[in-house]
Amino acid sequence: MVSKILAKTLLASCAVVVLSGTALAQEFDYGSFPDYTLKVKLIGGTQYEKLYTRIPEWEAMTGAKVEIVSSKNHFDLDREIKQDIATGQISWCVGSNHTSFAPQYGDLYIDLKEMIPAEELAKYVPGTLAASEVDGRLVQLPRVTDVSNIYYRKDIYEDPDNMKAYKEKFGTDLAPAKTFDELKQQIIFLADPPNLYGTAFAGKDEGMSGRFMEILRANGGDLFDENWKPIFNSPEGVAALEWFKEIYDAGAVPAGTVNYTWDDIGQAMAAGQLAIDLDWPGFAGFYSDPSASKISDVLGFAVSPVGSAGVRGGWSGSHSFSVTQACDNKEAAVSFAVFLTNDESEMMEAEAGNLPTRSKTFDEVIKYFNENNKPALAEMFPIWQASLADARTPPLIPQWIEVSNILWPQLQAAIVGEKTPQEALDKAAADATVIMEDAGLL
Repeated sequence: MVSKILAKTLLASCAVVVLSGTALAQEFDYGSFPDYTLKVKLIGGTQYEKLYTRIPEWEAMTGAKVEIVSSKNHFDLDREIKQDIATGQISWCVGSNHTSFAPQYGDLYIDLKEMIPAEELAKYVPGTLAASEVDGRLVQLPRVTDVSNIYYRKDIYEDPDNMKAYKEKFGTDLAPAKTFDELKQQIIFLADPPNLYGTAFAGKDEGMSGRFMEILRANGGDLFDENWKPIFNSPEGVAALEWFKEIYDAGAVPAGTVNYTWDDIGQAMAAGQLAIDLDWPGFAGFYSDPSASKISDVLGFAVSPVGSAGVRGGWSGSHSFSVTQACDNKEAAVSFAVFLTNDESEMMEAEAGNLPTRSKTFDEVIKYFNENNKPALAEMFPIWQASLADARTPPLIPQWIEVSNILWPQLQAAIVGEKTPQEALDKAAADATVIMEDAGLL
């Protein structure tokens, strides 16, 4: 059956869990590792790298040094890690991970429950921690939780000429879209290329297949049936793929969006080149920073639209840190992973707009936003937090990324007109069926 983070579990991410008892008051022992160099592979990019400014604190505390041997977007990092596995060259200790990626790595990473005290693990949001397990093993410590919602430019939506023209053309007020059909309509209407595009989307890697999955599910479809048969070449899947093709054919997105990843979209939105961005909470701090973003004073937020089935797709997951089995100093590696997800680190992540993975941070960051004149983030945080109730992960199986990697090129081919949507999805479904059969799931 397709894995999902159940609403009751995700609501735990929104709730403030009051932790009490003397055990939880104990400080984690980060240890002492003088003259040791910890080699790590970390995800790079705008929304991730601020946290790494804390690394010198850990070095000063433990006496160790950190060598970042690789820093790439997560799709390239995933490919590099798989190459390391294939060649048996695991010479590093800590790697960035993700709930979507973790099931495919086999026994690469240790079970952190064996090395982290239960009282320390109890500080994490229970549902988020549970989703970080693979076959009962805690192979990653979650750093932030993602779920996609809408960023939009208030100046464009509140422009009198835009409001009048939209009302005359569609008979409704120009306001953040409630449905994906309405969102498509607004993306095309607001586009004025090359000065302004309605939006952009990640057109390759899991960014493409995941966003397709989100709209597919919002339309009432899914990737697999209860027996793991691929079913995304359904009418709901065709409609989801046509959504992307129609905004692409209309010139409402940059032509290069089929090769965009998240940072490309983030830079375009911050530069004022997009009217709307369906994206992750981690960009909120960047977009609302006047020193980095041209839209900081006109930034608006809205919950993700529903599809034709009247539900939200709620694409969600968590970024994380893992420790390799081959690590020559697992104690230092675990210390580093806990440090980068501890209360102070989670507060830093939350202050940037990320959804934290420790329970106490939720209340603290709302208070921080209100006390530090950050009205945009104070407005944004409850929207993203509440949307977790509808969130669902991709299938938490080792084959997900392999399926994604045969799916997104077909989606891309249909978007640029090389195949019809049905042809592209039929080909991807046939190839995905072989993958699932080879895995013994069909």
